[in-house]
Order: sequence, then structure tokens, then C-alpha cells
Amino acid sequence: MAPGSILLAATPIGDPQDAPPRLLRALTEADIVAAEDTRRLRALARRLGVEISGRVLSHHEHNEAARAPQLVEAARQGAKVLVVSDAGMPSVSDPGFRLVRAAVADGVRVSVLPGPSAVLTALAVSGLASDRFCFEGFLPRKSGDRTRTLAALTDEPRTMVFFESPHRVADTLRAMADAFGPDRPAAVCRELTKTYEEVRRDGLAALAAWAQEGVRGEVTVVVAGAQPRAARVEDHVPAVLARVAAGEGLKDAAAATAARTGLSRRDLYEAALAARDR
Repeated sequence: MAPGSILLAATPIGDPQDAPPRLLRALTEADIVAAEDTRRLRALARRLGVEISGRVLSHHEHNEAARAPQLVEAARQGAKVLVVSDAGMPSVSDPGFRLVRAAVADGVRVSVLPGPSAVLTALAVSGLASDRFCFEGFLPRKSGDRTRTLAALTDEPRTMVFFESPHRVADTLRAMADAFGPDRPAAVCRELTKTYEEVRRDGLAALAAWAQEGVRGEVTVVVAGAQPRAARVEDHVPAVLARVAAGEGLKDAAAATAARTGLSRRDLYEAALAARDR
């Protein structure tokens, strides 16, 4: 590790043997190790057969705002600061983003020690298209917020990757089936790289029925993107009316929507006019 820097290090998502040699070296060289869960960090170090000689500090979602300036200042003073989460890469649905932003703003060097990733592992094993994908993290816990988030993704053409807690998987898959259609291909990846690794591939409705019996362990859900469909005037009338409601003239709103969708400006105008006058 370089002195006066912050190193974000990926940790195994399951099998400890997936830890890269650089991680073992970094754990022994760091002046400060900032861990999401200090007990899990020490347990990992024991399994890896390494001794952490530096200070171990907690760095989780509840204290990151306060801890980040301390870690940045330590690095600015010359300390080697290593940042790890419970599994995978810090800052990817884990603490780290605020710290990186603070370090960049203060001119402190930030680098990455790559390694295991639940996102890429699930994507690779899902059997779904991997040339283009997006990571959506955890969906909102409240059903209304979750429904709105999924509705915004209905036409997303890229393969989507989500994290989910085991006790919410069944509800999430049902909500996805409602939003994306019951037959949309998907994969539920459970306990990746661990002893009881399991990957279920099926339509969303079938996966929701399977998950109803209960799911255990760390879960990553991969969902196929939407198939392209021909633009229809009626599908874009709400967008025209939304622009009008925001203060734009109907003709201008129809023209802007036509330019974006390739639809007829006249057809959009007439359909929006009829819908507004109902």
C-alpha cells in the first residue's frame, strides 16, 4: 500500500480462498483498517491466516458521515488506510461512497484492490445477456415506493441486477412479475461461491412461487431487459400532457415528444388534445 492513501479492497463474497494475495498483504501493511463489521473482519483475517497490525475502526452506514473526515485526515497525514466491507467491493451498496467523495475533494489518493463481486458473479452465472447491464442495488422496502421504482424500469432494455434480503425476495419477485410480466426471464442467485450455492432460472412468476416457501442466505436477482417494441402514440400521450402541465404549449410538447420517439407530431397532438378534453 502507498502511504498517505485510501485503498478500497474487495473481500470474498463467500469462499475465503477467493481473497487475492494483495488483500492479505494489505491487511498486514495498513496503518488503519476501516471495516463495516470489525468482528467479521477479524474472523476473515483468522481464516486467511493473517495478523492485522494496524488500528481497526468501524466504518458502516450509521457512522460513515462522521468517520469519513477522520479517515481522510489520517491519509492526508501519511497513513495507509484500508477500507473493507462485509463482502464484495466497498461503496457498491455498502459504505464507501461518502469517504471516496471526501477524499477526492481533499486531494487524497484513492485506489482500488479488485476482487470478488456478487454483481458480476450473478450476472455471469444467470444465463442472461451480459453485454449491457445495469445495477439497481436494493429496491425500496415500502411496497408503494418499490412499485414506482419498478414501473420506471419497465422498458429498461439492459439486463438488471438487484440485491435483496432473503425475507423480502418472494414479495419482490411478485412485484417484478406484476411490473415486467410473469414470463420475463430471471435468475435468483443464492449463497454465491458458498457451500450451498443455488441458482434458479425461470420466469418471474414461477420464481415468485418458488420463493414463497422461503429463501435463505445472501440473494442477488438478475432480470432480463425488456424487448424493444414499436412506439405507439397512446403510450406517449401522458408524456405530452405532463409537459403541458409543466407549462409548455401543447404544440411544442407534441413536437418535442415526436422528435424523441419518432412518432408523428400531428398524431401526438391530436391524441393529447382528445385526452385533455375528455
